[in-house]
Amino acid sequence: MKVAEHIADRTPEWKKLEADVRWCRGSGKRDPERIAEFARRYRSVCGDLSLAVAMRWPATTTRYLHELVADAHTQLYRAESFKIRRWGRTVLVDVPRRILRDPCTWIAFVVFWGLFGGAMLAGLTRDDFAEAVVGRDTLEKVEDMYAKPMETGLFEDSRTAMTGFYLFNNAGIGLRCFASGIFLGVGSLLTMAFNAIFLGAIFGHMIRSPSSSNFLTFVTAHGPFELTAIVLSGAAGLRLGWAIIDTKGWSRIESLRRTAPRALEIAGVATMLFLFAAYIEGQISPSELPYTFKALTAAVSTALLLGYVVVLGIRARGEPSL
Repeated sequence: MKVAEHIADRTPEWKKLEADVRWCRGSGKRDPERIAEFARRYRSVCGDLSLAVAMRWPATTTRYLHELVADAHTQLYRAESFKIRRWGRTVLVDVPRRILRDPCTWIAFVVFWGLFGGAMLAGLTRDDFAEAVVGRDTLEKVEDMYAKPMETGLFEDSRTAMTGFYLFNNAGIGLRCFASGIFLGVGSLLTMAFNAIFLGAIFGHMIRSPSSSNFLTFVTAHGPFELTAIVLSGAAGLRLGWAIIDTKGWSRIESLRRTAPRALEIAGVATMLFLFAAYIEGQISPSELPYTFKALTAAVSTALLLGYVVVLGIRARGEPSL
């Protein structure tokens, strides 16, 4: 039998398994006979998936069967207890692979850093750019904040409060980048663009100001974690938006439901980075520690990010589940 004929012959059974998954997800009561039929169909479709991989069926069909089997497995064995090994694989294998290989990550990376770099360059070379972007009042507040060196102990008594403030503020930025992705991804792009231009303009203006050394002393240590977290939050939001556009044959609601857990995993990594950045920003950045230590903190942070995303992402085998 030809592949196309076999697929056409098996499609009704696949649709029945989809219906079983929906029933199992939404039904409060359990019908033993239907669950037994559900289990039979699940095993049958597992065989179809094995055949699809071995015989190199069309990629769309193979991906569909992968997702169908995964959903059915989740519902059939959802009472299974939490396992550290499975959680560790998700965190150390699946998520880095997804971040590295998801086109949304690279789109977010290019948008944020491209606009950030352009705004910083404009702030460095044009006297009026930063003021036009952020306003004179904001610039004066920033200049006043970094007018004195960290060695004066200006923030010594308020570091804990600052840590909480930075965590709340950074988490708010990440949440906006992620949640606004529901508007077909455009919201995430606009939020990232705004933050990239705003921050880039301030960076450019402050680097050329008399307080540049104080400014760089403060922002160096926490910069890698904080800025990377913004990019990942935007990437997770873009993934949500793209799920509404490219549904892979599902309804838009179903496509969003299937994509949301994977996007949330990336957003979860961003949240942890915001947490690390807030601690560093509240405890290390304003401290009297030498700039060498703060630069080393930034270097170690960057190395950890590269190791997690690039090294673990490359080492992970198989196709990413986007």
